[in-house]
Amino acid sequence: MFQDFNLNPAILKAIDELGFKEPMPIQAEVLPVLLSQRTDLVGLAQTGTGKTAAFGLPILQNIDPKNRSVQALVLCPTRELCMQITKDLMSYAKYIPEVLVVPVYGGSSIELQFKSLAKKPQIVVATPGRLQDMIRRNRIDFSNVQWMILDEADEMLDMGFQEDVDAILEYMPATKNTLLFSATMPAEVEQILNKYMDNPVRISIGQKNSGTANVKHNYYLIKASDRYLALKRLIDYYPSIYGIVFCRTKLETQEVADSLIHDGYNAASLHGDLSQQQRDLVMNHFRQGFTQILVATDVAARGLDVNNLTHIINYNLPDDIDTYVHRSGRTGRADKTGICISLVHQREKHKIKAIEKQLGLPLEKALIPTAQQVCEKQLFRHIDNLEKVDIMRDDIDDYLPVVFKKLSWLSREELITRVVALNFNRFLDYYKDAPDLNVDENSKEKKEKKEKKQHDDSHMVRLFFGLGKRDRIKPTTLIGRINDVTGTKDIEIGHIDLKDNFSFVAVDGARAQFIVDCFADQRKNKEGIRVEITTGEPKQEADKPKRERSEKKSRDNFHEERRRHDREEGKHERRSRKQEKDTKKKKKSKEKERPEKKYGKRVKY
Repeated sequence: MFQDFNLNPAILKAIDELGFKEPMPIQAEVLPVLLSQRTDLVGLAQTGTGKTAAFGLPILQNIDPKNRSVQALVLCPTRELCMQITKDLMSYAKYIPEVLVVPVYGGSSIELQFKSLAKKPQIVVATPGRLQDMIRRNRIDFSNVQWMILDEADEMLDMGFQEDVDAILEYMPATKNTLLFSATMPAEVEQILNKYMDNPVRISIGQKNSGTANVKHNYYLIKASDRYLALKRLIDYYPSIYGIVFCRTKLETQEVADSLIHDGYNAASLHGDLSQQQRDLVMNHFRQGFTQILVATDVAARGLDVNNLTHIINYNLPDDIDTYVHRSGRTGRADKTGICISLVHQREKHKIKAIEKQLGLPLEKALIPTAQQVCEKQLFRHIDNLEKVDIMRDDIDDYLPVVFKKLSWLSREELITRVVALNFNRFLDYYKDAPDLNVDENSKEKKEKKEKKQHDDSHMVRLFFGLGKRDRIKPTTLIGRINDVTGTKDIEIGHIDLKDNFSFVAVDGARAQFIVDCFADQRKNKEGIRVEITTGEPKQEADKPKRERSEKKSRDNFHEERRRHDREEGKHERRSRKQEKDTKKKKKSKEKERPEKKYGKRVKY
């Protein structure tokens, strides 16, 4: 119980109104330490496990309300987290009106923040970039700081704030105590710990760099081309889903969100191209539950603090395992359970074992629900809603007699059937001929088809690219351009033939027009690279029959030998002619030098 920690009665009253009863694990470990002594501390726990109260309550307990100077600084990675921490600390200090908490973050009026700092707050919550601005402008005095808190330290450093954090820590007084909280403990965080902290108390909830135990981890093995269909089917199978879909790029994020909205889902996108006003609007709607599914990039979702998320969906597996830990940690908070779902292509399977090793938990392979299973789930939800509907009798009583009369010819069973069908026919029509989206790893037939596809180039189409060797282009560069412009790495790419001024690239025929359309979009293809589908099919030397390649090689060797022989004969002939010419020239020159004897023996007179 929080009463056991001898907290200020004003703080106890505030947290009691917030519904705080039993301390969460991180709070139960940290509070006794910080309330009993002044010390540096490292807390390792997942996001959303109650770290703000763990450091916030001891700080409020030790703050001198009468001292109008900054006594505590909380540094965090994002604007959203900065605002959330400020809100929490203000709620804890509700009955201590003398304590002032001020947020300092980018994307908001710096003039208004100047005015807030001029009121001399005791606690400042800040993001590194904006705080550096305040320090350079000499708008904030840290000479009386007693507590320095680094919240979500791993994310802060991962976002590129290493230099800012170092500069701010160097600026702090030596007498301060540093508290560091992080979900993972990479090498960069260890460096801060070793450089700026003095014999810190270490508290770890769960294993190092591990995920929360309240989250169930599932993965679905699918074809890359079925990724979006699998996402829709899973959303339909979990009709009460309230979660985040993580994508790799801003372009992919926007495309997935637009597709979901077009298909009738309650979704929105969150990425770096949104203005701050758009971002705030999206986040407010999502926090209030008006938006059911948020499609986001990792960078845009950093510091995002939303409670009661039921699902996290990895539309693509992240390259960094720590990123997977952060993603999955956004659900299963506050002793609630959650599900982390990953859509995995066969080429990504190797990442599963690496994630399992770091988490110390198995990722369960699950099957994409069948069309019948989805329809059953939606039907049961519809029936539940029908049972729980709130009937306002006063509003509809006047209309009921007409309705009863109109439907009197229907039996009870027929009426129920029509009510269900009215709202359920859409799903039945959509899933009528829906295919199975699961990939059977052990299917011999599918393996044979895959091998045949690899040896059969008829499914490939050759594209013309307006870039060549003179543009210093390499095959890897072209592949990178295709991935960037299309926003996906799942396109099959075959033989690449580089010419001086242009190139030919063999691609999956089913995706060829998609690539051309992407490069035709000036917003995606900012370099203006010309791409067209060429006539004919790409010829790949490696795919020709062995006998044909052998015959061609023999012919090539014969012609090369003949050319070499001709060159040697030509050289010999030219050398002979040159020697003959030189001999004649030398003989003629000697004849000119010899004196001519017109007379025989000289006669003496």
